[in-house]
Amino acid sequence: MTTTATAGTSAATTAGTAKATETAILAGGCFWGMQDLLRSYPGVLSTRVGYTGGDVANATYRNHGTHAEGIEVIFDPAVITYRDILEFFFQIHDPSTPNRQGNDMGSSYRSGIYYLDERQKQIAEDTIADVDASGLWPGKVVTEVAPAGPFWEAEIEHQDYLLRIPNGYTCHFVRPKWKLPKRGAAAKIGEMLLKPFQKS
Repeated sequence: MTTTATAGTSAATTAGTAKATETAILAGGCFWGMQDLLRSYPGVLSTRVGYTGGDVANATYRNHGTHAEGIEVIFDPAVITYRDILEFFFQIHDPSTPNRQGNDMGSSYRSGIYYLDERQKQIAEDTIADVDASGLWPGKVVTEVAPAGPFWEAEIEHQDYLLRIPNGYTCHFVRPKWKLPKRGAAAKIGEMLLKPFQKS
């Protein structure tokens, strides 16, 4: 099963009442641990894990080519924002190590944000700049930021894995003291002034 996301906000109808939802597509290592933590985040309505960001159609665990293990998060923007989701994402995985999370190595375990519209792209880039400025991680963020493509749903045995097997493997943890500060207004103004003179 696949979903090709084309917009950051979708309309869902529940009990005859239209309710706006938003979707985030992320990759941050083994999708078991990512789903276990994001599923319970306030405002998250549903999650599913799969393969995204790569080049193989009908991707599977055994054959997903250059895809990353990813997660699709559907949330209520009246409760939480896309920025909130990204801040939590950067807290629960290491975005400063390329192609690795915990014991898992390879491009399947890379850090990635797959945006659905330009607004999500801008929020992602701004959040990454805040993470880099904060020094909360030992190195600079290496998270891939790219347009969302097809999201190939993973096999049933991978969905809600840690909900079914609480003692299963994970390398994702909540860091209670981790709080992302925003860069100062002066720094942001400086960046805006410099941007026209920077080479693309």
